[in-house]
Amino acid sequence: MSVNKNFFIHDLAAVALIGNGAHRYLKEWLDYHLAAGVEHFFLYDNTETEDNREVLKPYIEEQQVDCFQVPGEKAEVPIYNDAVRRFRFICRYMAFINLDEFIFPKTGQSITEVVDEVLSNDSRATALVINRQVFGSNHRRTADYDRGVLDRFTRRAPSDWFEPPADETPPAGNIFVKTIANPRYIRFIVNPHFAYFFEGKFAVNSAGGRVPYWGNEPILADKIVINDYVTKSREEFNERAADPNLFSKNDRNDERDTGILEYRDKRMETYTPPKKFDRESYFQLLEKTLLPAVRADVPDEFFEGKLETFLTCRSLSGILRRSFPKDNRGKFMEEASLRALNRTHFTKMSFSEIMLMINAMPHILGLPYPVVDNIRKNCMSFVRQIMGDMHRAGRWDRFVELGNYLDLLAAFGARTAPQNEQ
Repeated sequence: MSVNKNFFIHDLAAVALIGNGAHRYLKEWLDYHLAAGVEHFFLYDNTETEDNREVLKPYIEEQQVDCFQVPGEKAEVPIYNDAVRRFRFICRYMAFINLDEFIFPKTGQSITEVVDEVLSNDSRATALVINRQVFGSNHRRTADYDRGVLDRFTRRAPSDWFEPPADETPPAGNIFVKTIANPRYIRFIVNPHFAYFFEGKFAVNSAGGRVPYWGNEPILADKIVINDYVTKSREEFNERAADPNLFSKNDRNDERDTGILEYRDKRMETYTPPKKFDRESYFQLLEKTLLPAVRADVPDEFFEGKLETFLTCRSLSGILRRSFPKDNRGKFMEEASLRALNRTHFTKMSFSEIMLMINAMPHILGLPYPVVDNIRKNCMSFVRQIMGDMHRAGRWDRFVELGNYLDLLAAFGARTAPQNEQ
């Protein structure tokens, strides 16, 4: 059962790493994706310059961007996992892309409209993966920063371009994908192209076919694509990349394609900023959902399939409690959501729901409500049962992972026992 999208503070958020020189491209990239349906951006900056912050300042003030400083190289995968861990319950969808990538729905719809349409065909589908389309340099050697990327680079490789791996040469072409996912069911992300999900959930392509890894073949380019401006001009490429062979491999200018310009212009004409945070509308929605759920005479069947909803309610009510500490409704709604959450444990739960519950526990264990200890004990029972299943199946990676969760749950029980006994 899908969660009412009005519970989420952001319908679609994009997560990206920004590096040196990004200030030249940020405004175009942000404005385009806002018009295409992205409501918020979680950006991670691993530079030491102020250039990026100057560009981002108005977007941060409009609460369209959160920007975090991160050190070191090869930070892309860690920042994706960080965003999932911290923000999975406030965003209905998350897109994991680069600053040289533009999500292009060829149908003219918003990005979320396409994702909703594809995922609605299978309740197990939790992510849409999108093939890229590699754009070349348009034979430009020098940079022209007075014009945007989309206007300057309008030639690309054929839609079905793919070079299989040979000897030690990795594959090349449009087979690579990027992911837009329901972040609540992401188990972890191990490369920039693909996420792994809890058992029972998976990613699909735009035709609804299941995609189990970083590539999708045959390449699909009819409904939605990622326009990937991997080279730009020779001058711009040389500033960013150390391997000159990557330029010659990806500098494909076979076909002219201006579809994204037409899409951008039409979306810009009708763009309206998303609604601001409205606590009263959130409180009304929580009350409508949770007040019936806390009645003792409500049968267990009412709670079946609603674990994701109640976890999302818990996150939202927690934000309201912290943001408006003098409004006691936040605390009341948070406790009500936890009580409803506890009732879901006595219904038939899927494996993916159980793993979603267990993974949410670090955000719940420290909350000062008596029902939390009941939830903790239920989760310990779930973990022990699944560990037995993993032991019998020889799934030692999962066995160890679950053992760590069991230790965490047990440690909280030991810490809170004297207080509970009083």
